[in-house]
Amino acid sequence: MSWSISGTYVAGCSCVVLCSCPYDGQPRDAKGGTECLGTAVFHVADGNLDGLDLSGVDFAFYNHFPSHLSAGNWKVGLVVDSAASGEQAEALERILSGREGGPFGQLSQFYGEYLGMERAGVSLAGEDKPGFTVEGRTELSYEPLTGPDGSSTKIKNAMFGFAPEFEVGRTTGRSDAFGLSYDASYGETAQYVFSSEETEGAAQGRA
Repeated sequence: MSWSISGTYVAGCSCVVLCSCPYDGQPRDAKGGTECLGTAVFHVADGNLDGLDLSGVDFAFYNHFPSHLSAGNWKVGLVVDSAASGEQAEALERILSGREGGPFGQLSQFYGEYLGMERAGVSLAGEDKPGFTVEGRTELSYEPLTGPDGSSTKIKNAMFGFAPEFEVGRTTGRSDAFGLSYDASYGETAQYVFSSEETEGAAQGRA
């Protein structure tokens, strides 16, 4: 089956700035812990799975990385916005769990436990106050890091990234979902494009 989704994402996690997960480094939080707990919320501006329109849907992808990413044994869970239809939620679960191939199919080799899908209100905040909310679970605000010229700091060509280039920053807030709780510290955001047509080589570098 063929699928594609594209739009904007904002992510936050427990790692100190900067999170080392995109470079396959050992996670570290402010208390000296060596695990990464995080959430990435995606807005699908345009998307479909075999003709089923996924445009306009928001979803949250939760992670627990017990070590550097290529060591595997990840825990991942999915929350799809309650405004989405049952068909849309099921389609996104098939994509994110890796069953429909593409980049998430490649990443699923690292999954140790899939925590399932839940439904709740999911939304990205506006540009004036970036961040996201997952009803009853997570509320994070995001502020970009900036360089000497005032422009945002960006990372390019990371080994594990949701986009070829992404902006990095700090997040504040708290999350408690799927039994995974954390205080946010690191954040990132970018435009993303995923599809079932991506090659194996692109998968590791894109998601």
